Amino acid sequence: MRRTHRFTRLVVPALTVVLLAGCAQQIEGTAVSIYDNPFTVAGLPVTSGASGPRSGVPDAAVEIENTDGGPVDVLAGNAIADIEEYWRQEFASVARGTFRPVETIVSWDPSERRGPRFCGKPTYDFINAAYCSGGDEIGWDRTFLMPQLIDSFGPMAAVTVLAHEYGHAVQHTAGLVAEDDPGIVFEQQADCFAGAFMRHVAEGRATHFQLDTSDGLNNVLASMVLFRDVDPNDPDSIHGSAFERVTAVQIGFTDGTAACARIDAAEIESRRADLPQYYDSADDGELPVTGESVEAIFESFHQVFDLGALPRLDLAGADLACADAQATSPVSYCPATNTVGVDMEALSERGTAAPSGSGFDSGVRGDYNAYVLVASRYALAVQKEAGQSLTEPRTALRAACLSGVISAALSPDSTVASNVDPSRVLVWLSPGDLDEAVSGLLTDGLAASDVNGNTVPSGFARVDAFRTGVLGGEAACSGRYR
Repeated sequence: MRRTHRFTRLVVPALTVVLLAGCAQQIEGTAVSIYDNPFTVAGLPVTSGASGPRSGVPDAAVEIENTDGGPVDVLAGNAIADIEEYWRQEFASVARGTFRPVETIVSWDPSERRGPRFCGKPTYDFINAAYCSGGDEIGWDRTFLMPQLIDSFGPMAAVTVLAHEYGHAVQHTAGLVAEDDPGIVFEQQADCFAGAFMRHVAEGRATHFQLDTSDGLNNVLASMVLFRDVDPNDPDSIHGSAFERVTAVQIGFTDGTAACARIDAAEIESRRADLPQYYDSADDGELPVTGESVEAIFESFHQVFDLGALPRLDLAGADLACADAQATSPVSYCPATNTVGVDMEALSERGTAAPSGSGFDSGVRGDYNAYVLVASRYALAVQKEAGQSLTEPRTALRAACLSGVISAALSPDSTVASNVDPSRVLVWLSPGDLDEAVSGLLTDGLAASDVNGNTVPSGFARVDAFRTGVLGGEAACSGRYR
């Protein structure tokens, strides 16, 4: 984010992806429908358990050029087999004709100077996975990229990457994109196809893999965050922000391949709405988390909602000795006194960007990891004034959704909240802020929790609620999480 007047700015990305249990608790439950029950993931029940290769299933007979026969290539071969079987069933939903599998599958070790060629080029030092339309081939680095993905996010992260690359192959053979389409159309559509395939796996219909819809799916989304565009000012940034990439995966998971085929430049632009896309020339998007900055952003929140009783900000600590709610560090809300309490030291630590080179799974970290928590506790005050319960699972999702409303309203060109007076907004959203919010929602989920810090088990549902607020505004939150 960025501050008007004397402050510099607020957030950019870094990436919070180690999906360990955080400070927010989880509420148990079963599924009924997509939105009426918070314990669902796009209509599927929230499950916990094994994610990755199924045990006792014979490996697929996929021909992989230059394979070493090791576990990474075995996993990748099984993934290719399941993805191809999926597309044999689904191809008719996106194009006429018959599905045609990719012609060549190749694996390489980037440290080998005399390794195979891919797309007509040497694979030495090529740490990547890719689809080449010229040779109709899919390939991957079995030594660095794929093992690191598996170590950081689990085996389904590697499967997701291959599903994304196979999505490019389907684009090419089905003629879904034109050569002059923006690069982001290619990438967002492929992300969406990967999400649709993950739905297929989560439904238990894949031969070689299984996916639970809590931690397993959370890790899939987090792995997509890893490859976000870090610098939107870079002309080579064509994959989209973490917010956009996760959105595309969720579209595929929720609505299937036909919805993916409809992604084009206009659709992507409509999702970007009025959100900031580029940094100002001297802007890095980071605003240090201080008492003054928290006061400034809290004052900006007042411009988003027409509240009769504005909540009070207390920077003396998160433990407010509240009579009707538990403390939730680093930020709490007390309904009895209508007060948001902040532990500044803990909040500042939460909003500190990860140091450069901090690792494959260090997460998207920055100031908005902190500020979105303040927004989510402010959102509880909004719910209190509306007479809504503050201790239900829907409370948690409304908190995330209304935090999305706040975030979008603080975009400099926002039309989401028409009552916002720009002259009274002291802090503005920057590119990368939403990525940090998504990262936090996939980890401990405190920004999607009720007044006592209870969240819902699915990071997918938490991110989906936030995205609903960002793109749909307060009315969408009210309609969806009644």
